[in-house]
Amino acid sequence: MSRLQRCLSRVPLVLFLSAGPTGAQTPAQDAPAATTPDAQGPEVVFAPDETNWKSLLKHTGSDFLSFPQRKSTWVLLAVGGGLALAAHPADDYVQSHIVGNPTADGIFSVGKVLGNTYFQIGAAITMYIVGEQLTKDDDTRTHRVTHIGFDIIRAQLVAQALVHGIKISVRRDRPTGECCAFPSGHATSAFAAASVLERHFGYRGSWPALLAASYVAASRLVDNRHFLSDVIFGAALGEAIGWTVVGRHGKPKVALQPIPVRGGMMIAFVRTGD
Repeated sequence: MSRLQRCLSRVPLVLFLSAGPTGAQTPAQDAPAATTPDAQGPEVVFAPDETNWKSLLKHTGSDFLSFPQRKSTWVLLAVGGGLALAAHPADDYVQSHIVGNPTADGIFSVGKVLGNTYFQIGAAITMYIVGEQLTKDDDTRTHRVTHIGFDIIRAQLVAQALVHGIKISVRRDRPTGECCAFPSGHATSAFAAASVLERHFGYRGSWPALLAASYVAASRLVDNRHFLSDVIFGAALGEAIGWTVVGRHGKPKVALQPIPVRGGMMIAFVRTGD
């Protein structure tokens, strides 16, 4: 037996699983309590470990990595893709009956602004700043408004990157003959923001945001910028993005942690927060 083997034989190693305090996340003081599917959504919303501008790039990069790993992403995209495919034969029919109506043009004229990426990010930044001001004398907690604004900013960054990537790949012409229509960027942005709010407040508390997102999607048809199938898939893509951003909060990780004990060392698998 070698010297190393003799030394190791005298060191008892204990392995156990722990959900101990090391890095563990606790819900933010302003975050909602435990959720239910019909009231608050299926996930408890944890505050991210950081909500400062320096951490934005790190968190957004993790969102891109997590997006294809979540089952909800593929379920939502499959449903959206199936509905878009089913609606495709009716694209021209819908356009011919919805475009050119002066009443509809007036009703849906604001949709172009509400679904604009700059408007969405500007509103999110405003929320973030307001939340920071509300807790400027307390550095120990993240205000709920700050948390939501931070999530929407991340969702918009992911949304625009994915939308433009798909647009360039598919290169479907708009009803006016320009490129590129699929998917609708306005619908994706609006539903990404709405799904973030839905994850935070549940369906009952976020229905105005979901209605506003539907309004934005419909406005793209009235404005003759997109086909029905474009906005359907854009809505599904936005939902998947919002679920990914908020769903990552509090996601458990497992880390190895050596702990000295009498007569040897214990190696613990410690469950930590995201």
